[in-house]
Amino acid sequence: MNSLPGVWGTWGGYLPFFIAGFLACEPWRWGGALIGRDLDPNGEVFIWVRAVSSAIVAGLVTRLVAFPTGALATIGAPTRFGAAAIGIAAFFAFRKNLGAGVVAGTIALIAGHFLMR
Repeated sequence: MNSLPGVWGTWGGYLPFFIAGFLACEPWRWGGALIGRDLDPNGEVFIWVRAVSSAIVAGLVTRLVAFPTGALATIGAPTRFGAAAIGIAAFFAFRKNLGAGVVAGTIALIAGHFLMR
């Protein structure tokens, strides 16, 4: 592709992909910004969206713990469920701090994996 002249030179072959990606995404972002600027962040719509997104994340995490695939499937169920319980306990112990829950659950999962080997 480097032998092609002009715009199709070294980086020019990526230009159609950049334009297609830009046109596929940017109008939606602009439209969302125009619509969203008048919405109240504490209104019922945002409360509902937060509830739905939290439920989706909770369902995905539960699915990962209960029915793992890949490398996580090599870790025993008691270790996975125990690490999830420790993560939840840390979440509440640190005043609903999501970072603390994730870090504690991850450390518990790694430690449990190495202790059970």
